[in-house]
Amino acid sequence: MPESPEVEALARFLAHAGSGREIRGVDVLEFRTVKTRAAPPSSLVGRKITGAARHGKHVELELGDVSLVVSLGRHGWMRWLDADAAEPEAEEPPALAVFELSDGVTLQATDAGNWVSLGLSVVGDPTEVPAIAKLGPDPADPAFTRAAFDAALGGRRKQVKAILQEQESLAGIGNAYSDEILHLARVSPVVHAAALDEAAAGRLFDATVSTVRGAIDAQSGIPIDRLKAQKVASMRVHGRAGEACPVCGDTIRDFAFASTTAQYCPTCQTGGEPL
Repeated sequence: MPESPEVEALARFLAHAGSGREIRGVDVLEFRTVKTRAAPPSSLVGRKITGAARHGKHVELELGDVSLVVSLGRHGWMRWLDADAAEPEAEEPPALAVFELSDGVTLQATDAGNWVSLGLSVVGDPTEVPAIAKLGPDPADPAFTRAAFDAALGGRRKQVKAILQEQESLAGIGNAYSDEILHLARVSPVVHAAALDEAAAGRLFDATVSTVRGAIDAQSGIPIDRLKAQKVASMRVHGRAGEACPVCGDTIRDFAFASTTAQYCPTCQTGGEPL
């Protein structure tokens, strides 16, 4: 699942490489991706890219007075092919929409899932996309504060891992980085926000900010086709079940709950007790 560090790197790449290029052609191969039927992606032909921005896990491609918002969902991504680039290998995620740009460049919106999670919206303002309008504060934002974080937790009787991934509460975090945040903060993935004491809440805030912003810095400048591999390689606990915790050496464990999974260290996060 793309999360804010990778999506931020993608947006920065598109802003740098795409600005000034004209959209010469659009081919939507999966029409379920189109979320604005009155303003389809084909209406963008002839427009020039003026910039790009990130909104949570969504990418906005700016095109003058309108924008193409690509909602990446669970399996979506974008692929940039220069004029002399080889065709993608058969095992690579399929393109669901193709944008032909000037200078022979092709920009593809892809989806690697068994069901379509990618969404394409042509809007005058990104907040016209309902998921963006409902986004909570973003820990990557320099203006993000402890007060905003405490408001998101709100003393709720809900598991902290779920709140971290709840886009209406905190924008941009998904399953992988929530595991990393909780491990760094030494907080159990199943503890309720209402049960956190002041020290634990403070550690969780610090871990959220440092994990998200540190990952954005680490992903900066990495080619967009390598971002997923870089993300996987950088994980301390997520996807590392059965391996040794890099902090204490205990075995990292899996735990499945509420239609999701978590990887965690018992010694660091649950008082030595497996969940």
